[in-house]
Amino acid sequence: MDWSIQEIAKLAGTTSRALRHYDDIGLLPPSRIGGNGYRYYDRAALVRLQRILLLRDLGLGLPAIADVLAGQTGEARALEGHLAWLRHEQERLARQVASVERTIEALEGGEEIMAKDMLDGFDHTQYREEVEKRWGRDAYAAGDAWWRGMRDDERVAWTERSAALGRDWNAAAESGVAPDSAEAQALAKRHVEWLTGIPGTPAAAPGGDVRGYVLGLGEMYVADPRFAANYGGEQGATFVRDALTVYAEANL
Repeated sequence: MDWSIQEIAKLAGTTSRALRHYDDIGLLPPSRIGGNGYRYYDRAALVRLQRILLLRDLGLGLPAIADVLAGQTGEARALEGHLAWLRHEQERLARQVASVERTIEALEGGEEIMAKDMLDGFDHTQYREEVEKRWGRDAYAAGDAWWRGMRDDERVAWTERSAALGRDWNAAAESGVAPDSAEAQALAKRHVEWLTGIPGTPAAAPGGDVRGYVLGLGEMYVADPRFAANYGGEQGATFVRDALTVYAEANL
């Protein structure tokens, strides 16, 4: 049994264009090409696609994914590692859900909010390897020292500020305003100010390439499902990227 490229794209939440690109770079060739020129994928191809999507969710780029797939022979063994990561994420998300539920209960009941309860499950160190790979060890060390040097109430305030920014981006995207509108540009300004306040990032470094960093992050928000999820998915992330691009080109 096999499936057409349109069926696979719909099931995987991706696009036919992305699947064709995977084929072009040798990452996911179709099992066969029909007489109508359409690509079709069998069970083995679906297993390979599942691994590609899982590795992409881990933050790997396509060249790195190709290297991983080329170096592993056992499909089941390779997926065991992915499954372990997914279970870790499941546990972390469950802690976050419980943390938010406790905060809501405390707010509605007029109870004191404990910082350690609010921030349970929001461990920044889980991204250490990725940050060091993208921006270097010094960047992670500076950010880590900044976070650990905060008081509990400062961490709570920063977390609430970040959440508020995300909510406002989502509301703006849903309202249908244009990326170059005054509302979107005000959010872009807030976003850049938020970024420049995080030590260790290129945006915070003296003489750093703030414009390049902002433009690069905008693209990452769209390309990486973990970031896109913060803005309601790819469509919302695209709105954020476009607004940041307009702001960066005009002000940075």
